[in-house]
Amino acid sequence: MKALVLIDVQNDFMPGGALAVSDGDQIVPIINRLQDKFDLVIATQDWHPAGHASFASTHHKKVYEVIDLNGIDQVMWPDHCIQGSDGAAFHEDLKLDKIEAIFRKGTDPEIDSYSGFYDNAHLKSTGLSGYLKEKDVTELYFVGLAGDFCVAFSIKDALNEGFKTFLVEDATRAIDAEGFGKAKAEIEANGGKILNSDEV
Repeated sequence: MKALVLIDVQNDFMPGGALAVSDGDQIVPIINRLQDKFDLVIATQDWHPAGHASFASTHHKKVYEVIDLNGIDQVMWPDHCIQGSDGAAFHEDLKLDKIEAIFRKGTDPEIDSYSGFYDNAHLKSTGLSGYLKEKDVTELYFVGLAGDFCVAFSIKDALNEGFKTFLVEDATRAIDAEGFGKAKAEIEANGGKILNSDEV
């Protein structure tokens, strides 16, 4: 079975949001159209407690500075996707009726979670892999934000978990074009495929 995985289609990653991804809102209509092609649609949601360890404000650091956080390089992000906030909510135009399950990540105050499968140290699983395998899903198609971080990290984990994995490029946007280029090269090198929504 094939599943569509919506990564963090949330207000704080949209234009005007706390951690805006350029043109992030333009992928919403594409994602809505894609949902009808899949038997299973699931979503992830960045869901940080206030004062999260990935926030620049927590450490009195500059935004986008990189620090060592418990042995892992951590980008210092603006405060974003705080649990229960409007910024953490899904974009208002996103169709929610086909989404069967939502997996929340970044809930541990001490460690960031880019991937929908694991935190950045791979210490804790979100349960996503087991959920998909229980439903006999073999192919995953990824869309959402941001292409060079949460989408790319999720795809890397999906490939490691043995799923046939696709990035739907026109249904994702990235923070940094150069970083996204490197992420795409790594996806393909690891056996993932890149396509556009009209090829799904």
